[in-house]
Amino acid sequence: MTVVSDILPEKPDRRAILSWALFDWAAQPFFTLITTFVFAPYFASTLAATPAEGQSLWGYATAAAGLCIALLAPVLGSVADATGGRKRWIFVFSIPFLVCCWAIWYAAPGNPHAIAIALTAFAIGTLSIEIATVFNNAMMPSLVPAARIGRLSSFGWAIGYASGLITLVIALGFFAASPETGKTLLGFKPVLGLDAATQEGDRAVGPFSALWYLVFVLPMFLFVPDMPHQARLGPAIRKGLRDLAGNLSRARSNRNIFLFLLANMIFKDGLVALFAFGGIYAAGQLGWGSIEIGTFGIILTITGVLGLILGGPMDDRFGARPVIVFSLIVLMICGLGMISIDRTTVFFVITTKAAPEGALFASLPEQVFIGLGAAIGAVSGPLQASCRSLLIRLTPREHVTQYFGLLALSGKVTSFLAPLTVGVVTALTASQPAGMSVILVFFAVGLTLLLLVKERPGG
Repeated sequence: MTVVSDILPEKPDRRAILSWALFDWAAQPFFTLITTFVFAPYFASTLAATPAEGQSLWGYATAAAGLCIALLAPVLGSVADATGGRKRWIFVFSIPFLVCCWAIWYAAPGNPHAIAIALTAFAIGTLSIEIATVFNNAMMPSLVPAARIGRLSSFGWAIGYASGLITLVIALGFFAASPETGKTLLGFKPVLGLDAATQEGDRAVGPFSALWYLVFVLPMFLFVPDMPHQARLGPAIRKGLRDLAGNLSRARSNRNIFLFLLANMIFKDGLVALFAFGGIYAAGQLGWGSIEIGTFGIILTITGVLGLILGGPMDDRFGARPVIVFSLIVLMICGLGMISIDRTTVFFVITTKAAPEGALFASLPEQVFIGLGAAIGAVSGPLQASCRSLLIRLTPREHVTQYFGLLALSGKVTSFLAPLTVGVVTALTASQPAGMSVILVFFAVGLTLLLLVKERPGG
């Protein structure tokens, strides 16, 4: 059987490494523009009957995609390990991803099928790109030595963050406009004659994300080496199905991997909820609109890139686990600080004046909120990048794709739980801070489990 060490070049190929990282660059607009900052708010505020209903429907679509990812990713990971090819699977899942991104444009106000189009395109698009990411991650050990996995992982995340920042500026500055003023964040009229009154700019991020992906994913297909073909597809699928139970059993028997996957499942749930409700919380507690939330997103993206620049070398020098532990501690401290803030209060007890009308980030609560959010952005990227480098350090090389499938499973299988808990606690207490506080519990439990994991020095 061919293993990674058989194809790992003596000297890393910089062109292959950059081409591999461009996958993250290509895919990121979907998460930044569609999932978080542009299309999702448009769906909740414009297509759905009420924002609350929109949030609920968006949550159901997210949960459906997560369940499918949990079921498919480990099996397909086993298939990829058996057949040897990863890029062919990325190609297969890129097709529905591109179709779904383009379909976002047709979720227009007044279209009786707009909600169904939006939710279906979002769910299938999420499923497709997440599974393609599993296969892209699995190519990492063939690109660099084990001692440089952390740096490579952080480089990929940094490239993705940079892409998110650039495309967010493009979307908010040139596409999406306020229906009231007809102007974008940069004060321009939308390009290409996009109608601000019907929010065509919000829907244009779908085709834009598709074109961005199509252009920038090509180098990965052209220049990144793939594992050689080993087995036929039919037998590999049957073997993959048989191996799924074995993979789960193997993970349970390996205490380190099992504890890490369990910890990842719990703190990733908290991270999903933090990003899902962060904008909603800022809107409710600070009265922010789309311009403020969009600007806040740009700030978080910038600090995320800076965090990844430092996170990679720290991962390689000190190990992935210390980076994850530090990141979780920062998330808990900053999360506690954020729930202590409203329009006139900081840290629960310090009272200040509300911001004057029309002033951007002029009040102390807003400034503290931005500072805490910037710190969260700085550690969120290294946290996720170090998770995949830690998995590689814990995992036998010949089973790396299978375990990346299990990592995707652990990160998605209960991804509905933290958002659901936030919603229930908020409803019971009628308090946004009380609802958000449960996220800190997810981080704390995940951190406790992670402290039991032992990382092998040097990979």
